Amino acid sequence: MYYAKHFRWDSSYSASSNLVYKLQRRRRRSKKLKHIGKRENMGWIGDTVDSIKSIQIRQLLTQVVSLGMIVTSALIIWKGLMCVTGSESPVVVVLSGSMEPGFKRGDILFLHMSKDPIRAGEIVVFNIDGREIPIVHRVIKVHERQDTGEVDVLTKGDNNYGDDRLLYAQGQQYLQRHHIMGRAVGFLPYVGWVTIVMTEKPIIKYILIGALGLLVITSKD
Repeated sequence: MYYAKHFRWDSSYSASSNLVYKLQRRRRRSKKLKHIGKRENMGWIGDTVDSIKSIQIRQLLTQVVSLGMIVTSALIIWKGLMCVTGSESPVVVVLSGSMEPGFKRGDILFLHMSKDPIRAGEIVVFNIDGREIPIVHRVIKVHERQDTGEVDVLTKGDNNYGDDRLLYAQGQQYLQRHHIMGRAVGFLPYVGWVTIVMTEKPIIKYILIGALGLLVITSKD
């Protein structure tokens, strides 16, 4: 009797142990499957993020190349205008009121420089030794030297009382041809105010350049 009871107790214990073991193994298997699934999901997310980053880098490089092409195209156009007009600066902005009422501050002038002789009454843009900013004034006197054939030019602003001898370099009485950048052949009123504002307030220039660059880089087209 004792042995029968003892045997039944051992069988019940063994069955319970097997059941517990099976449950634990199922739990471990379930955890392992969850871990594998989580790892696979993390791998898929990582691959997706890397793919997005790769696409963004390619788009950024494409936009930077586009910006470089725009700048290069602008330089090519400018060089082309220099060749066609014969002037080192085909377009200039009137920065003062010395030529009023003909040209006002902010007007844009288009220049052309040919081999024709310079005549009195023409409006020219010229450089002065020691000054970076060119001047737009009218030719009031032209004198040709008999010995060398060189031409001396005297200029004056329409809105000024006297000629430009006070503006010339020290000891200089006339301009020579190499001082003259070009003749004014056309103009656009007030368009040059953008250049004036950016010159007088450089922070605005930097903001506009940065905004244009950011617009080109972030554009999706």
